[in-house]
Amino acid sequence: MDTDARTTTRIAVLIDCDNVSAKHAADVLEELAKYGTPTVKRAYGDWTTQHLAGWKAELHRHAIQPVQQFAYTVGKNSSDSALIIDAMDLLWQGNVEAFALVSSDSDFTRLATRLRESGKRVYGLGRRKTPESLRRAVDQFIFLEILQDQANDASPPPQRSVDAADSPTINLQSALTKAINATSNDDGWASLGTVGQHLSRAHADFDPRDFGHQKLSALVAEQPYLQTRSEGPRSEVRLRSRRRS
Repeated sequence: MDTDARTTTRIAVLIDCDNVSAKHAADVLEELAKYGTPTVKRAYGDWTTQHLAGWKAELHRHAIQPVQQFAYTVGKNSSDSALIIDAMDLLWQGNVEAFALVSSDSDFTRLATRLRESGKRVYGLGRRKTPESLRRAVDQFIFLEILQDQANDASPPPQRSVDAADSPTINLQSALTKAINATSNDDGWASLGTVGQHLSRAHADFDPRDFGHQKLSALVAEQPYLQTRSEGPRSEVRLRSRRRS
């Protein structure tokens, strides 16, 4: 998506506050500003309880509209139905081009699929524990832990060691190899932009920051099994082999 398209894209940001901590509010909105303008910002939960007390200051700070949903059943997230109904209303009103579902709840998988079927771009933002069904149902999934790490360090995040629970879910070499093979010309070279688009389609939760780099170009340049070149503004990449110099 080019810069002009991004600036005119209107995004509906729907936040499941029963499922997401208030500490992520600013990071989420800043991230979404890269893809468009959040014109609808709604937060769902039972605001009569103390459970969401931390969210109230964030609602005022970021002009997010709270949507009250009473918890009619103990232990059941009652915000789901209200968020889904609002999303479908917004879909039929036709006032936005994209949706951002801020939740780690797999109950929103069908909603994400339905919105995409109607031609809307869908962003998902949730924790690493988010079930794969939801991560695969959106156009792009962004881990909240990545946004938090980035906010804690104004400079690009360095390569860091992670434990199994915090490690990327994608086999990087396999994903890059398949993307290059699928998009390369007869000479083996592939446009880096096209490779990035293929990665996003094949792996909605792919994010260079998950591997310690702000940009795909920097991530690719570090891989010993890849070769890169630039011709003016165009960057290309191909797989190395023993037959290539």
